[in-house]
Amino acid sequence: MNAPPKADARPELTIRRTFDAPRSLVFRMWTDDEHLKRWCCPKGFTIPFSEGDIRPGGTFRTCMRSPQGEDNWLGGTYTEIVPDKKIVFTHVWQDEAGNSEHETLVTITLADTDDGKTQLTLHQAFFLSEASRDGHLGGWNETLDQLERHLEQ
Repeated sequence: MNAPPKADARPELTIRRTFDAPRSLVFRMWTDDEHLKRWCCPKGFTIPFSEGDIRPGGTFRTCMRSPQGEDNWLGGTYTEIVPDKKIVFTHVWQDEAGNSEHETLVTITLADTDDGKTQLTLHQAFFLSEASRDGHLGGWNETLDQLERHLEQ
């Protein structure tokens, strides 16, 4: 049996985006279930269920439905919340019953830009493989595209 890679050797991803919106609004998009249901999934997906207790130690559970009707469940635990600045949470794919797969750690940081916009940095760590990281990279980019469209409304 192969041992899992050391934590510091596991693939990671970092995405930076700038949004033409105040930091407080971008933070609210990540912390309000009603907003999350409208944008926090790749293009073509919907969110029929999302529930979260957004505080350190609080948990969340979300169902993303694919265009083909397949339900993809994920959940996690919030480990750090700094209003308008930072959200840290575990991210784990689950089945409908809540059985979990491998857990990663997501850190969202928000900063003001000189021109009044918000720079978002998303960092996800501890993937088991480059293929998993690359799949998440595509999904996060589509999801952040959805966030940008939602902020423009």
